[in-house]
Amino acid sequence: MYNNISYVNITHRGDTLDYYNEIKNELLDNEINKKVKDYSKNRYELKKYYNVGKLLLDAGKHYGEGIIKEYSRRLTIDLGKGYSQRNLRNMRQYYKVTEKWQTMSAKLSWSHFCEILWFNEDKLFYYIKVIEQYNLSIRELRNKIKNKEYERLPEETRNSISNDNNPKIEEYIKNPIIIKNSSNYEIISEKTLEKLILQDIPSFLKELGSGFSFIENEYKIRIGDYYNYIDLLLYNIKFKCYVVIELKITNLKKEHIGQIETYMNYIDKNIKEFNDDKTIGIIICKKDNKFIMEYCSDERIITKEYIII
Repeated sequence: MYNNISYVNITHRGDTLDYYNEIKNELLDNEINKKVKDYSKNRYELKKYYNVGKLLLDAGKHYGEGIIKEYSRRLTIDLGKGYSQRNLRNMRQYYKVTEKWQTMSAKLSWSHFCEILWFNEDKLFYYIKVIEQYNLSIRELRNKIKNKEYERLPEETRNSISNDNNPKIEEYIKNPIIIKNSSNYEIISEKTLEKLILQDIPSFLKELGSGFSFIENEYKIRIGDYYNYIDLLLYNIKFKCYVVIELKITNLKKEHIGQIETYMNYIDKNIKEFNDDKTIGIIICKKDNKFIMEYCSDERIITKEYIII
């Protein structure tokens, strides 16, 4: 599933000095290698931290958990900053995780791993896959974790992404969708909700998943003798379909289904190209109503709740 990183077995004698010197030599070797900028640099660093993690685990079995504190103090004196107790525990955890699941991705940096090492198996491999797929920076990864992206996705989506399956477009959409109230509005109307989304449209599109592009808000269509306005019209490049977004500050009502279905059918008949897939409709509402959706026969219509932060 992931790129293999080859590690070497380390043998050592059973006294504290040998453990410490072997750990020190591994880290010193890595410090020297950091100055060499080449493709294998990241793999080399991960291999060294794997080796150190194994040594730390073995030393702990002989001398107890307090050895982490002692080694951190001595390494800081001998090698400088970067060897806090937390960092040494991360190295030990990296060894444990790698041994348990055999292979880990070499595409992630050590900083990426430090953010996710302590997650459970499913959550860990979900974020490994997402980091690889979207080439996430550390800041982007932290934002996803802070906003509880994993927890807001359906379980089947998490499993599909982690196992390299292909989730459907609706499975990528977070629930609830987070909308930032950057202007600190006290009263939220549908127009206000739309304005908040437009103020940070990139964040909103990421809440929906991948491949979404913004076309227009208040998209005007003519049905008979009357003009109607779609709140937001998007296009998903990955799934090759138009996406109609309707914003509702109330609980989901049955008339919302009929409204968005009319808009979707209009797009399919008048806008969609022959090679586009059928239009998807997303109703973003204050509170979903599972009973209404149970009797909605159009599987293209998706409902998601929103929260404002």
